[in-house]
Parts: sequence; structure tokens; C-alpha cells
Amino acid sequence: MGLQGARVLIVEDEPIISALLDDMISELGAHVVQAAGTLAEAQQAARCSELDAAVLDINLLGEMSYPAAEELNKRAIPFIFVTGFAAEPIPSVLAHVPVVSKPYTLSNIKAGLLAATRRAPACDRRGQRQVR
Repeated sequence: MGLQGARVLIVEDEPIISALLDDMISELGAHVVQAAGTLAEAQQAARCSELDAAVLDINLLGEMSYPAAEELNKRAIPFIFVTGFAAEPIPSVLAHVPVVSKPYTLSNIKAGLLAATRRAPACDRRGQRQVR
């Protein structure tokens, strides 16, 4: 899957950073379907929103976004982690997820999302993800 037309969730607790990520994702040809600023919002979106990919800040107001990441994993939705902190501890079950550190650039967000989507399962003819 490329990024053109992709439906993307942004999980970021800082509104300015969320707006920056929104601009970058739009510039890549994707569409931000929702921006979540808390873990509860992120988990709800990860469970219920129609998504092709997601960008998750690891630390949301002191809470780790890993429960939302696990929801995305269950649905086979590719995602990346973004962080402003060095050496965030990532659970081993999520160690395969690309991590983009600040400062975010268009090229490193694009590279991370493309790496994540290359690992995603294929879709069937109806566009439904095939979970293995």
C-alpha cells in the first residue's frame, strides 16, 4: 500500500505537533481521519475508525500509547511511533514498529509510514485486511 489516499489516525497530545503531522500526512497524499490527544481517544479510534495507517506519539500526557498500538495490531493496521524522548522503552511485542524521533521531517515520516505499510498484510478484493 502506498500513502496516496490512505486514511491515517494521528495520536499526539501536543496540538501544534498534531497540526504539523497533519500537514505532513496531507502533503504525502494521505488523509487524516482523526486526531486523538489522549490514550482513551486513541484506543477508541484504534478500535472503531476506518484506518489504513496511524502515527502514534509514544508518551501521551504521561501515559504510554501501547494499548492503542495493541488495538491497531489486532486489526492489522500498520503504524509508526513518534517520540521526542530518547530511548523510550518499547514492549518486545511492538519492537517491529518503526520509530521516528524529533525533529520530524516529511522524509522521515514518509519513510516510517512506508516501512510500516510494507509489513502490513495484504487486502482481499473487498479491501478487507487479511489477518494471518
